[in-house]
Amino acid sequence: MFVEAKMESEKRMMAMVIFLLSIFLNGAKAWTGEIHGRVVCDVCGDSSIGPEDHVLQGAEVAVLCITKSGDVLNYQAFTDAKGIYTVGETMPESDCWDMCVARPIRSFHEHCTHHGNANAGVKFSYNLPSGYSHAVRPFLYQPTKVPMYCL
Repeated sequence: MFVEAKMESEKRMMAMVIFLLSIFLNGAKAWTGEIHGRVVCDVCGDSSIGPEDHVLQGAEVAVLCITKSGDVLNYQAFTDAKGIYTVGETMPESDCWDMCVARPIRSFHEHCTHHGNANAGVKFSYNLPSGYSHAVRPFLYQPTKVPMYCL
């Protein structure tokens, strides 16, 4: 029984090696792209980032990309402790991103929950070579009540 299991494991390993070799020998070049940005609480609601503002951890962002072959890809990301979200993908070069739209979905902060950007979505062409990252302007959320020191 042990010998049969070992032979089966070796067959699986050989099949995996053959599969990977066929991909690499096929000549398809891989392409890697990345999109990143920041989500900030615009405390005074003045649409500029200042010392009173802070990043939002856990904010949800959606990114939709259309590839050169016409496929539509949807991504969902959440910001880290520095308020940064990142989406990335590795795919065949012929299918790389052509155009993308990034937009904020939701802030989970207890006070800063209203979209501050008038036009929240950011549409952009993605024409960077493999391995490069596109930076999206910060998305702003505003508090439900502006603090007195902002008035």
